[in-house]
Amino acid sequence: MPATIVIGAQWGDEGKGRVADWLAAEADVVARYAGGDNAGHTVVVGEKVFKLHLVPSGILHDHVVCVLGNGMVVNPVNLLKEMDQIRAMGVDVSPERFIISSRAHLITPAHVALDSVSEKALGNQAIGTTLRGIGPAYMDKTGRKGIRAGQMLRVEDFAEALYNMIEQANVTLARQGGVTLDPKTVTLDYLDAASRLQPYIKDTTVYLNQQLQKGARVLCEGAQGTLLDIDHGDYPFVTSSSPTAGGAMTGLGIGPRYIDKVMGVGKCFSTRVGSGPMPTELEGELGNRLRGTGENHWDEFGTTTGRPRRCGWLDVVVLRYAAAVNGFTDLFLTKLDVLSGFEELKIAVAYKIDGQRYEYPPATLAELERAEAEYITLPGWSEDISRVKDKHDLPEATRAYVQKVAELCQTPISTISVGPERDQLIHF
Repeated sequence: MPATIVIGAQWGDEGKGRVADWLAAEADVVARYAGGDNAGHTVVVGEKVFKLHLVPSGILHDHVVCVLGNGMVVNPVNLLKEMDQIRAMGVDVSPERFIISSRAHLITPAHVALDSVSEKALGNQAIGTTLRGIGPAYMDKTGRKGIRAGQMLRVEDFAEALYNMIEQANVTLARQGGVTLDPKTVTLDYLDAASRLQPYIKDTTVYLNQQLQKGARVLCEGAQGTLLDIDHGDYPFVTSSSPTAGGAMTGLGIGPRYIDKVMGVGKCFSTRVGSGPMPTELEGELGNRLRGTGENHWDEFGTTTGRPRRCGWLDVVVLRYAAAVNGFTDLFLTKLDVLSGFEELKIAVAYKIDGQRYEYPPATLAELERAEAEYITLPGWSEDISRVKDKHDLPEATRAYVQKVAELCQTPISTISVGPERDQLIHF
């Protein structure tokens, strides 16, 4: 009966997909609850590298049913491309294994075009979105003029709603100097996608509650991270949904009585893609060393955008805040192997702002932009830990680093990763 929620504890890109893939081995259902194809999860299985954007990583386990929940925004054309790609890699993506909420909202080419125009208009103040139409789709949702997946079940009504949306968007695009769209061409393209996706659409709220009542184990998989939450993140440099524990329940339509575990996922250092303050950001050699060269899938380049991530020392102020917001039962710390070879490691334990000390992030952007990180320094280690299987075989400095992070976050660390493969995990 219980459900587990997996939450990003930083600014996204923490390795949630890999953690969800590991937890999915013992789940019956894996359900995405927020975001869209702005997310990117990389999962390595043997020689195969799966880059997932919409499909939950649980799809890689044959016994798991995967769900796109009502809190998501879905681009039907991009979803079909992803389904076809992983199907070609030998993955079963049949309607028996993959379900789309009839209440999930759709991303259209109008939303993508509006996203691009909006970012250009902001200039130096641009949010740094993935330009996938996520924000405009959520704006239409809250503005009560969006299109939901369930409307694709009635082709004529769907075609009319989509055609009207494109025409209305063209007015805005023309006014803002953007390229207008051909409503007829867009509608025809989406009618083909609607026809192919119809067998996958159902009421997932009812489905999930029925499964939980039967005793099924449900894994709730998110996108982005706590500091990108529309309410609790670094506003306005945030996403348009709630990638937090509360968002999981509203984004799937399940109650808190079913939740028995909230696992936070955090990197052992900090990364961020896009704009917004990052008090521990490193420039030059150290930042480049954490980022990697981009020559493999374990380096710090966005799965969705390919953009280099901004890197810095671990910010425990952020992790401590995420633990409070989400009520983490435990923390999964990723990429410990990346820190091998550093003579010393720094951890930000507080911020100094105008002479005042903060152990949690300030509420306003202006204050956060003035924040200076207060660090402690720990000894590093030179050993390659990527093949270590037991915590007792880790260097003493590695264990001390993990223990110090748990102490500072006031949250137990249950597992760490020391590489991208499924078996490169160590339980604490």
